[in-house]
Amino acid sequence: MSTRPVIGIAAYHEQARWNIWNTDATIIQQSFVHGVTRAGGRAVVLPPDDRDAHVLDRLDGLLLPGGADIDPAYFGQDRHPATDQPSQDRDAGELLLLRAALERDLPVLGVCRGLQLLVHQYGGTLHQHLPDVLGHSGHLPQEGVLGAHEVEFTAGSRAAAVYGPSAHVNSHHHQGVDDPGRLQVSGRSHDGLPEAVEDSARRFVLGVQWHPEISQDEALFTAFVAACQDTPLRTRSRGSASASTSVRSG
Repeated sequence: MSTRPVIGIAAYHEQARWNIWNTDATIIQQSFVHGVTRAGGRAVVLPPDDRDAHVLDRLDGLLLPGGADIDPAYFGQDRHPATDQPSQDRDAGELLLLRAALERDLPVLGVCRGLQLLVHQYGGTLHQHLPDVLGHSGHLPQEGVLGAHEVEFTAGSRAAAVYGPSAHVNSHHHQGVDDPGRLQVSGRSHDGLPEAVEDSARRFVLGVQWHPEISQDEALFTAFVAACQDTPLRTRSRGSASASTSVRSG
């Protein structure tokens, strides 16, 4: 029986209430854990931490989920009135993980905010408030209410390999890609907004602007976990004496 690939999911801290507790907590939507688990992976939750990224030496892939807007200072922009207050610990911790994952050529899946972190890391920029640019609020009809639209994918792209030529996706974001930087845009909505980006030079780097964890998008999670299964770390036998003394290249 093969060992399941271990996939880190970046989490965040929020005030949360359960049982007798009403306290600051590290949380992530269980739907991300379910998506990884159903696809054959082992999910590990990563709290915000900007001290180092050595945890990646024990992981086979990194999943960056959705959440609050990235601090626009990272893009050299002033904060738009509609932009969230920055989560500085989360921004710093996730960007540290992302940079280190790319250096190691670990598979990376970015969801919504995760896509936007990829855009920053690859030298791109965001639109802070899409209604100002597109003239409509279809990508975020109302806070807490999902929109829906079609996305058309570029033939030959990783996104197209997962979805085919097009897909009907959900939508809950008021920011979006302006300049993708060094990433390839592999999916667009009908209003021209980039909805999927990727780095075809790496084993798996893909960002999607929608929420596959809500739609239980098994095809995407399956493709991501399969790439994690092929991580070079898989060539070692975890728990063996040789593994404890081996040195990972890259």
